[in-house]
Amino acid sequence: MSDELDALRQAMLTGNYAEALALIDEMDEMSRDDKINKTESYMRVLLVHLIKQAAEKRSTRSWEASIREALASIVSTNKRRKSGGRYLDDDALRESLGEAWPRALDRASMEAFEGIYTTDQLAVMVNREALLEQAFQQIKDAS
Repeated sequence: MSDELDALRQAMLTGNYAEALALIDEMDEMSRDDKINKTESYMRVLLVHLIKQAAEKRSTRSWEASIREALASIVSTNKRRKSGGRYLDDDALRESLGEAWPRALDRASMEAFEGIYTTDQLAVMVNREALLEQAFQQIKDAS
């Protein structure tokens, strides 16, 4: 982002406001993408633990703590500080959860049942749609 700031500074100094506005838009998009990537990372953590809970039909204090931390981080990272609102609306949250699912399932297959099941085997043990809806509802409740 340092290069973009230098280019923005130069555009402003030379009066090239069209270029300055384009750079501001680019930096805004970069910032938004970073927030969404971080949010999706926390979604994977949330989903890993929800998958393990569903597959193993149990929970641990550690899993519960990770779920609470992931939910708080999702809500915090998704919140626009100055302008209010959120980076991801409800539709985008649902889409991002779906995109996070494959990696979360893969990770959960390494952790659940001490890693004895493949990703495909674990997938048939859980209800994908129900867990995605559960995750979405938990995010909404935490907001």
